[in-house]
Amino acid sequence: MTDVPPPPVPPARATWWQRLQRLPLTMMIASLLAGLGIVQLTFQLGNSVYRTLTWSEETRQTLTRVATLERDVQILQDAVKASRDPSYLRALARCRGFVGKNERVIVASDAPETPPGENCKALRVP
Repeated sequence: MTDVPPPPVPPARATWWQRLQRLPLTMMIASLLAGLGIVQLTFQLGNSVYRTLTWSEETRQTLTRVATLERDVQILQDAVKASRDPSYLRALARCRGFVGKNERVIVASDAPETPPGENCKALRVP
């Protein structure tokens, strides 16, 4: 007979005990990954809530500012319309102390020396 070497021995399969010994390591890695996922999810949710609150506050402030600017524009448009009205201009001139062409200025003897300010209250243009 010939000197033929014996066939190679197939690698031994891991026994159920060896597979069971690797289970705690797998469980620890899975638990670590799950914990990191929970931390990331918590951070993302917190960040989303913060952005939502910030966006809502900035939107409210912007809408308030827009309303104020729209009111200012309306006041200026009313002033432009009133500047074309002779009766309004006449009343405005009287408030500033002007008199008409055929009117006489009467000054009280106890009038103050310094010129007074405007005679009328500042009112919104009609």
